[in-house]
Amino acid sequence: MATHSAGETAPLKSGDLVLLDYELWAEGADKQELVDTTRLEAAQKGGVSIEGEANIRPRPHLLGGDYFPAAIENALVGATVGQEFEKEFAPGDAFGERDPKLIELFSMHEISRLPEMRRDDAELNVGTVLTIRGRRGRVVSMTAARVRVDFNPAFAGRKIRAKFLPMHRIEDPAEQARGIIDLTYGHGPDFDVKVHQGVVTIRVPERSKFDFGWMAAKPRVVDRLRTQLKPKSIHVVEEYATPTPSETPAGPAKPAAPEPAQGTPTEPKA
Repeated sequence: MATHSAGETAPLKSGDLVLLDYELWAEGADKQELVDTTRLEAAQKGGVSIEGEANIRPRPHLLGGDYFPAAIENALVGATVGQEFEKEFAPGDAFGERDPKLIELFSMHEISRLPEMRRDDAELNVGTVLTIRGRRGRVVSMTAARVRVDFNPAFAGRKIRAKFLPMHRIEDPAEQARGIIDLTYGHGPDFDVKVHQGVVTIRVPERSKFDFGWMAAKPRVVDRLRTQLKPKSIHVVEEYATPTPSETPAGPAKPAAPEPAQGTPTEPKA
C-alpha cells in the first residue's frame, strides 16, 4: 500500500504552489461556455482551436494569488492533493454581477480613430475587443453611426461551475521558480533554472529574449520569486552570442577579362 508523507496529505493553504488540473465553465442564458481549462477533452468540447491545444496541460498555481477571483481562490484552500472536487459559484462570487451602466454608446467616428482600428487588417464586428480611454470592452451591437461597447467582465452575470484536481505540491526551489515563471509569463518549461546557496539563476530561452511579453512580465516574476523563495539574489541571464559561420565564405569572384569580339583587332604588344 502506498504511503504519503504528512506534507503531501496536509490540506492546502494560501501561499502553496501546486500543479493544478482544472476546468471552469460559465453557465446561464441557456448556454454553457468554457472559461479556462488544463484538460484537452474539455478544451475540445469548448471549441479551443487545434493550434491552442499544445498549451493545454496542468499548470502551476499559487493559492491565494490573483489568477482566479477571490472566492474561487479561497475554494482551493483546504483542498487535498490528489482529490478532485467540484464546486459552483454564484455570479457575485465569480466574475461579478452584470452592470448595465458599463454598456456605453460611442460614435463610429471615435471608434475609427482608435489605434487598433487604424491597422491595415482591422475589422469591426460584434465581439471585437477594443481599448477605449484605458478600458477594455467588447462590441455588442453597431450601426453605421454608433457602436455599443460592453465593459463588463466577459463572464459577468454568469454562474461558474468548476472542477479542480490539485496534483501535487511544487516544493523543489528550482521547480518553484520555473512554476512562477510559467504562472506569470508562460513557457516555464523552456527556462533553465538553477538554485544554489540562495542564488536563483534563470537562463532566458531564445524565443523570449526579444518578446515584449517577457520584458513586461520580468518585474512581476522577480517580485514573486522574492516573496516565494526569499533568495539572496536573482540572476536573469540573457546571452546574445555572435553567430560564427561554419565556413569562411569565399570572396567575390573576379570577373574574367572580356574576350575580344570576333573580327575586332587587338592592341599590338609593345
